[in-house]
Amino acid sequence: MEVNPSRLPEVLMIDPSVYSDDRGLFMETWNQSRYAEFGIPRGFVQDNISLSKKGVIRGLHFQNPVQQGKLVQVLQGEIFDVAVDIRTDSENFGEWVGIILSEQNQRQLYIPEGYAHGFCVVSETALVAYKCTNFYNYQSEKCLRWDDPQLSIEWPEVDPILSDKDQQGVLLKDFDPQALPVLGS
Repeated sequence: MEVNPSRLPEVLMIDPSVYSDDRGLFMETWNQSRYAEFGIPRGFVQDNISLSKKGVIRGLHFQNPVQQGKLVQVLQGEIFDVAVDIRTDSENFGEWVGIILSEQNQRQLYIPEGYAHGFCVVSETALVAYKCTNFYNYQSEKCLRWDDPQLSIEWPEVDPILSDKDQQGVLLKDFDPQALPVLGS
């Protein structure tokens, strides 16, 4: 397994060891003690799977005050996965990183608490699995606009398919600062 920081050092790119032969492949997708060596929390409490078609953008989602970190991987297809630092007292506030995750590269992305997360499906469909450090909390759920001009995210889709919730996302500048996370919270 190889773990490297992204442009935002707390967002980690994980390349698990993959063992392939003529039968197929085997890879370990989670090992609590091994991942903990790289600072990834032991406390994942919920696993989710989403299936989406090409052109769908899901996000940018976050929870506060009940925050969630995520370990994301693609089981089938390919996505452009995005993490945005929205911690108001971070030196990287408002900065984002985008990483291609696919069934071919087998890469995982760890997105810590305090970040908004979203992805765009670039293959015909994508089956995405992610572990969460906290349970879904409706009262803490928030949505940042996918096309916020302050962020200038370079999405691979200019006319995406969005849920009603994602169409109602809020610009970063319009969030009450109390609604956004801070370092160490």
